[in-house]
Amino acid sequence: MSIPHRPAARLAGLALAALLCAPAAPASAQAASYRLDPVHTRVLVAISHAGFSDALGTVSGSQGTLAFDPDDWRSAQVDITVPLARIDFGDADWNKAVQAGNLLDVKDHPEARFVSSRIEPVDATHFIAHGALTLHGVTREVALDVRFNQLKRHPLPPFRRTAGFSATTTLSRAAFGIDAWKSVIGDTVTLRIEAEATRSGKADLDTPDAASEPVEAPEADEAAAAAESAAQAAADAAAETAEPEASPDPAPHPPKPTP
Repeated sequence: MSIPHRPAARLAGLALAALLCAPAAPASAQAASYRLDPVHTRVLVAISHAGFSDALGTVSGSQGTLAFDPDDWRSAQVDITVPLARIDFGDADWNKAVQAGNLLDVKDHPEARFVSSRIEPVDATHFIAHGALTLHGVTREVALDVRFNQLKRHPLPPFRRTAGFSATTTLSRAAFGIDAWKSVIGDTVTLRIEAEATRSGKADLDTPDAASEPVEAPEADEAAAAAESAAQAAADAAAETAEPEASPDPAPHPPKPTP
């Protein structure tokens, strides 16, 4: 008695076998955490001064964290705080006016904060960071155009893995309740942000992989200069510790002639 063919069951079996034999898809890399470097992170503010020129101010000392995977910017998260009391327009009176209660009001609102809500990738090195900006006690949605500059081991001690970003955006100061001096100060504010962030965690996590990120050797002329300097230092040290040679006896004076 012949056994009837079962094509559906046979196809299902082949599909299951192919699935089991297929290589597993690689897991996506986990987002690494970075902390802003307040020394090398700066916010540039540009705003019209009565139409004559754009007044430029900078803010240093920003704090914050970033978490991102360069292969999947959609998973990135940003949380940055900017100390407005450190804004500097290059003049003490101008700084005092900007920080006063009718403008930034840094006494009651000393910081501005941006927290991302979603990241919109554009290409491998550009993305748009959408999020909430809290300024002057008002929170509004803004979008930062961000350029990813690079991610690598910093060439100076402590050799931390460092990421660099540049970002720009524009906003209306009136939208945040800052509307004084309309005839002198423009409404549109242009922000430019230059940021560096170092990877969080222990320093040994930042040891480069020789296969993927070799340590750059010094240039030949730098190495030669270093060797010459070391040799000179050794020679100088040897000269300082050597015993001084005995000086020869002075020549005897000739006898005085007798009268």
